[in-house]
Amino acid sequence: MRKFCVAVLIFFSSKGFSQQEFNAIVENETTGLPMSSVHVLNLTKVIGAITNQKGKFEIPAEVSDTLYFSYLGFKPLKIAVTNDMLKFGNFKFVMTELAFALEEVEVRPYQLTGYLDIDVKNTPINTAQRYSISGLPNLGYESGSGKLGNFSKAIGNLFNPIDYLNSMFGKNAVQMKKLKLMREDNEIKNLLISKFDRQVLIQLLRIKRVDIDEILRNCNYSDTFMNEANDLQILEAISRCYEEYRILNL
Repeated sequence: MRKFCVAVLIFFSSKGFSQQEFNAIVENETTGLPMSSVHVLNLTKVIGAITNQKGKFEIPAEVSDTLYFSYLGFKPLKIAVTNDMLKFGNFKFVMTELAFALEEVEVRPYQLTGYLDIDVKNTPINTAQRYSISGLPNLGYESGSGKLGNFSKAIGNLFNPIDYLNSMFGKNAVQMKKLKLMREDNEIKNLLISKFDRQVLIQLLRIKRVDIDEILRNCNYSDTFMNEANDLQILEAISRCYEEYRILNL
């Protein structure tokens, strides 16, 4: 009986140790100074935190969880939590600044003459087709270029846009659960508002950039939206599409 009690005590003690608040500091590799406002994400638990003015942060973590550090102008950092990190604490992580090379920007891609009749003929036209369907909101549905079969594709996407989401996430319910958790965590949402590179979404959802674009196209979002929306808008678009049309697969 005594051995049993000791075993139970050890078990619960180890469980209590394995999941705890992890504390650490983030520094600039070049200056050695602490970095404030760095976003730290626990990709495993879908929880976010942010460093204070002294570069310190605190986030729930356990062994084998993956932490992701993000700060504008710095290379993202991805770290697996180890026993030593949890045991000794006071860990320091360093972030490396990215070097940006400015490319030449063409301000006037089209040579305009000032004469309307001539300039109209020389201006490229968007050939994407849009279709309005009676009885549905008169916003139109994009279907790409005017090639044969695109009308059918637009109709198919309209009535079954959830198919691609199901093929992407259907075999792994954890992914859809992560979408919900991401929308509920304020720190993650604050980070996504300022991001446009989809890297955080790729890391959290464990999918490729091309998959994100394909999901949005199957949910009838335009290329303009995909190119200009911030990461939070992209997250909301994917979530909204799934919530609005999942009844089709019940």
